[in-house]
Amino acid sequence: MFGWLFKRKSKRREIVVNVEKLETRVAVVENGRVEEFQVEHPMEERLVGCIFKGRIQNLEHDLQAAFVDIGLKKNAFLHYWDMIPDEEGGLDEDEDNRASKRKRISNDEIAKRFPPGSEIVVQVTKGPIGTKGPRVTANLSLPGRYLVMMPSAKSTRGVSRKIADAKERLRLKKILDRLPLPPGVGIIVRTVGSGANQRAFCRDLRNILDVWGQLQRNIQTLHAPACVYSEPDLVERVVRDWLTEDIDRVIIDDAEAFNRIREVAGRISRRARRVIELYKGHLPIFDHYGVETQMEEAFRRKVHLKSGGYLVIDETEALIAVDVNTGRHRGKGSQEEAILEVNMEAVEEVARQLRLRNIGGLVVIDLIDMKSRKHQNQIYKAMKAAVKRDRARTNVLPISELGLMEMTRQRQEESLLSQMYIDCPYCKGHGVIKSPLALSVDIQRQIAAVMRKQQHAPGATDLQVLVAPSVMERLRNEDEQMLVEMQRRYSGKLTFKSEVARHPESFAILDRDGKVLYAVSENRSV
Repeated sequence: MFGWLFKRKSKRREIVVNVEKLETRVAVVENGRVEEFQVEHPMEERLVGCIFKGRIQNLEHDLQAAFVDIGLKKNAFLHYWDMIPDEEGGLDEDEDNRASKRKRISNDEIAKRFPPGSEIVVQVTKGPIGTKGPRVTANLSLPGRYLVMMPSAKSTRGVSRKIADAKERLRLKKILDRLPLPPGVGIIVRTVGSGANQRAFCRDLRNILDVWGQLQRNIQTLHAPACVYSEPDLVERVVRDWLTEDIDRVIIDDAEAFNRIREVAGRISRRARRVIELYKGHLPIFDHYGVETQMEEAFRRKVHLKSGGYLVIDETEALIAVDVNTGRHRGKGSQEEAILEVNMEAVEEVARQLRLRNIGGLVVIDLIDMKSRKHQNQIYKAMKAAVKRDRARTNVLPISELGLMEMTRQRQEESLLSQMYIDCPYCKGHGVIKSPLALSVDIQRQIAAVMRKQQHAPGATDLQVLVAPSVMERLRNEDEQMLVEMQRRYSGKLTFKSEVARHPESFAILDRDGKVLYAVSENRSV
């Protein structure tokens, strides 16, 4: 079963694990190129996959959703059609089935079965993103190494759709039929289960049933709201979800985590345990394997392609916009061939960047215009092939008449950018601030307004203006004559003071007694 550990493969795939007190990082490196990346902060609770015993706070019939108190700052969002467990265990996730399920559930039925204050057991499917709370479902699932157990699926036994070989599917279904399942419980073979023998499935099922037993005890004894099951940390999930048959080795830089990950791998087999190695180099592990440099791209707006072209990636709350440009690429053939070459490389890189950055939702790719329908279909098929390796669910649409490719990618957690960065204290996430020229115009306009209003009161037009150093430089070097003219016109006196700590867009106009007459704090009038 584990002969894959010793096979020679054209592609060398390694998992590099960096464990630190405040952060754990994992990268899948294929022939020196980072293909997947995850980061987790041990001090912060990971919610996706966790199961809670919650309490219904309120029902919103207009939204067809309930809000559930699971013990967090924000209530969880629960669609009505996710409140009643699916007896098919999620085997059919197509939109037609979801639509029919929505029609079957009436508001009256929900109100009768789940009145406010009632308890419900739910699992987090999407963590809090931005201002939104977590999203949850009553369709529970407990993942193991090879199997996923679904407590509400009424003895459903299925095989992952990603296992396409008909003979292998038949073999796995025969194994599933022989597994002893508790009544009313369903089971699905994960993609990694392809090729595993019956003994491995039995061992995995025993581990899942132990977890299920503890979960049931927690449901009975703990008072809502409470967490009744927590997903393992990233180190353990590396073995469960990432250590597939094409991985040559796992390198980890922490001795304690190394021993723990070897113990988890040992539950699979002694041979699987042998691929775990402890890194003892002097350089940081991510620097040694070239991961650190590559991950810097995950925070850049502009990503260069080998062909000379480049991508511009803009992440917003609603969608991801990707612009493809030819850059320095000229190509050796016709212009159409050159455009095809850049677009082909671009869709491969876009699929990779979506995984690395962990971004999702609606993605719009502005490809370089192609006149040939044949070339458009080639790019579409290339993108479909590129996203197959993605663990998140994706849906790619053909290129539109405007030359845009639209796709969606499942978004479960905050993107890597959101986890690692906060808004700039100067631009507040806009990416730009006003120029000194624009600020000088604003300041002069407001000074004139204040002086006009108070010019009839004796001495009232003696004003002090507080500005940032960059604006002061502009006022002193280029606009001094205009300010002198303004003093003469309104028979007043202006003094300016530069404050090092002041935001570039902030300024204040004070009277001679120090009273604030007008102020702007970070582009907001006060």
